[in-house]
Amino acid sequence: MKNFSTIAHPLKSQMNFISVNGKSTPVSFRHALFSGIANDGGLYVPENIPSFSPSFLSQLENLSLHEISVEVASLFIDEIPKAHLENIISKAFNFPIPLVHLEEKIFLLELFHGPTLAFKDVGARFMAETLSFFLQQEKKEITVIVATSGDTGSAVANGFYNVPNISVVVLYPSGKISPLQEKQITTLGNNIHAIEVEGTFDDCQKLVKQALADKELVTKRNLTTANSINLGRLIPQIMYYVWAFAQLRTIPKQVRNDNIIAVVPSGNFGNLTAGLYAKGMGLPIQKFIAATNSNDVVPEYFHTGKYSPRPSIQTYSNAMDVGNPSNLSRIQFLYGNDVQKMKTDIEAMSISDEETLNEIRETYKRTKYILDPHTAVGVCAFRKRSQKPEVRNQSIIVAATAHYAKFPEVVEKAIGEKIILPPILENALHKTKQSTFIPANYDELKALLLS
Repeated sequence: MKNFSTIAHPLKSQMNFISVNGKSTPVSFRHALFSGIANDGGLYVPENIPSFSPSFLSQLENLSLHEISVEVASLFIDEIPKAHLENIISKAFNFPIPLVHLEEKIFLLELFHGPTLAFKDVGARFMAETLSFFLQQEKKEITVIVATSGDTGSAVANGFYNVPNISVVVLYPSGKISPLQEKQITTLGNNIHAIEVEGTFDDCQKLVKQALADKELVTKRNLTTANSINLGRLIPQIMYYVWAFAQLRTIPKQVRNDNIIAVVPSGNFGNLTAGLYAKGMGLPIQKFIAATNSNDVVPEYFHTGKYSPRPSIQTYSNAMDVGNPSNLSRIQFLYGNDVQKMKTDIEAMSISDEETLNEIRETYKRTKYILDPHTAVGVCAFRKRSQKPEVRNQSIIVAATAHYAKFPEVVEKAIGEKIILPPILENALHKTKQSTFIPANYDELKALLLS
């Protein structure tokens, strides 16, 4: 396969999606959305990567977030008329996504202004609205199952809360997410059901994959997933990379350069995958830095050429505590499983907890801007490689993935000051937890889901 960075596929009359395993027939967006994964166990990817038109790229700075999002969505989704896509996006993206100048050449794309103060609100809310559109048309009900290392669960729970015809089951690792994240998942009730798993995020993710591969369970519960393995989560993430570039264009030229390095804090690698799609569609991103915490299986893979997944370890940036990232298979597919080709577009590096704390501390001293631990991993990763000559004439856009107040213990340890919680988080702390505790055992999960 050619290097992905050189591919510019024409858009077909109908967009189909195929499995990365290559043993499943092409399907529509609706089918991929409801199935979650292909029947051969692989993740769905677009059969062809559409290209942005030159006229669209030339006028980005004159377009709104909603206008850009509708254009991106319409390139992938055939079954929803544009007028309905506009309505879906208007409901889903009812919060700003600003590009903030941090210092020198570094910009932060603040993705955390949604209801759960994390970037995953973008994908979760879009997916909830698209599922609801189809379900209302077809008069059906569905169960959404999702594993979370922190932010996905709260974003999905809030995005799908009280959405008609949808029941949500969220699996999270006991004792391994922040108290605030747990409260955001476990205090909603109604159509949101929290399951606390004795194990790691990878255990939770494995249980979800087993459930989706269980034909009896899928049939009886009409089961799908809202993890980043679902295309309904992935496609809207492409939109904000384009929106970031549109905002960058409005900034005075003496402050920015249109050549972009995108730094992506990475756990399950869906956010990076979306950025690579945006690049393949024609957005001029020169390089990606995939920044992980001490769960460094992907940096190790890039260094050695051997992929060795292992149980995740707990870090300060817990939403990225993933030892076997699902979306890596999509990235491998894009580059024909050639690590050397991947490395032409992607650098991967690991940041320790100590480096994370230091970045929060030092950035706050210089700028008074408070980074959350995940965004700090991204900023620190850029600083570690910022002495390279090719960086000097480029703009650095870091995906700022969460609000610092979601991690008060870590941030207070770094800056030595008390964090005042926003009202939306303060209110969640005082609500009653509702969850069901199970061991990391599929039979117990299945029995619970069928009860």
